[in-house]
Amino acid sequence: MGAREWLLLLALSLLWGGSFFFGKIAVAEWPPLAVVLSRVSLAAAVLYLVLRLRGLDMAVGRRMWLAFFVMGLLNNLIPFCLIFWGQTQLQSGVSAILNATTPVFGVIVAHLFGSNEKATPLKLAGVLAGLVGVGILMGPDALSGLGGALLPQLACLGAALSYGFAGLYGRRFRDTPPLVTAAGQLSATTVMSLPLVLIFTPPWSLPTPSWTAAAALVGLALISTALAYVIFFQIMRRAGGNNAMLVTFLVPVSAIMLGVGLLGETLLPRHLAGMAAIFAGLALIDGRLFRRRPEISPAR
Repeated sequence: MGAREWLLLLALSLLWGGSFFFGKIAVAEWPPLAVVLSRVSLAAAVLYLVLRLRGLDMAVGRRMWLAFFVMGLLNNLIPFCLIFWGQTQLQSGVSAILNATTPVFGVIVAHLFGSNEKATPLKLAGVLAGLVGVGILMGPDALSGLGGALLPQLACLGAALSYGFAGLYGRRFRDTPPLVTAAGQLSATTVMSLPLVLIFTPPWSLPTPSWTAAAALVGLALISTALAYVIFFQIMRRAGGNNAMLVTFLVPVSAIMLGVGLLGETLLPRHLAGMAAIFAGLALIDGRLFRRRPEISPAR
């Protein structure tokens, strides 16, 4: 991780943190399903243009397209719908903190369903710390039945769980160019979400979005999805997947700063305490802070 890679990582955290900011504005005027379709369809169109400019194509065969549909379901359609619905009742910063539990669920899913991905004691400690952080974050809402903000918070946790399954399933795309995978899953998500929108939120029944909401939709698709994918894959190619996942530590911070600074949101002390516990859990799961540095033998 050189200086350029760290700058790319910070930029990516702003772009993905911005997705919660843009999403909060968009769902104030449009239903979540319509926001999802706008996000994935515009992003897919942009990535197709990037693919053409790089001389790549989508002729990958029927079996790979089926895999794109499964990946689109797990990595886009389900989590996007859950997060956007949750944001109709939650602050963008809280949604981002809950989404930061994705690596926690990734460890659990890999341990239960992966062939050789059993969790180490350090990772299990990280999972426990992450779950404690979620409990602190949810606070009294978890004990107040199904009212209040419990269901939206559970929806955001469900999105993180779906991302965990997507991380396990997505390993089959290692031999596929990353941009092809991104464009394929976004295209598949567009195909799946279009009939849902036509049935439940037909476009002719939607209000004309304000300029602010329209700009948020465009930003969500072009900045926080298409451009973010390009940067993410650049980091993976330059520094590897483990370093790319460090963005998980930074996204909630970016989302909170944008929410507080531009949307006037406020966070309670328990939100910050929960975020600290989740970050501690992520550090345990990542493990690099706890590895012994190799001893340097004295010069002879």
